[in-house]
Amino acid sequence: MAPYRKLLDVNAACRAIREVRRLLVYGTCVRDEHPSIFEEYARGRVSLAVCMEEEHFNMVALKLASIAARIKLEELVVLTVDGSPHCLQLHMAAEEVDRIVGGLPRRHVVVEGGRAIEIEPEVVKIARYLSKVQRLVRKEG
Repeated sequence: MAPYRKLLDVNAACRAIREVRRLLVYGTCVRDEHPSIFEEYARGRVSLAVCMEEEHFNMVALKLASIAARIKLEELVVLTVDGSPHCLQLHMAAEEVDRIVGGLPRRHVVVEGGRAIEIEPEVVKIARYLSKVQRLVRKEG
């Protein structure tokens, strides 16, 4: 299994990230609850854990922005369980980092029903605005 490291414990320009330039930032519970999915996404990436129940959004976003400002990432993958209000913040943080640094290649993945589901960045952006979500729900309903 990939080594356990916390996002906030690594140097923003650490050797592993400089060499690989592909980052997996995941909600800590994914590793324990869905180990095979975690391993699939950890392969070929530096994997860093975050629990948004423990860490403040601003700390996480600043760390990710610091990494993205120093290293041209080939990819940032955010992997969390679906439906957690805490984990949702991790996806929002990645979008905020893209707004800060621009051009951040990112993927959002959630685990629901034991399988990984890729979510478009545009969907994460929309989820930030409850009024837009409400309009979309009312259109379908």
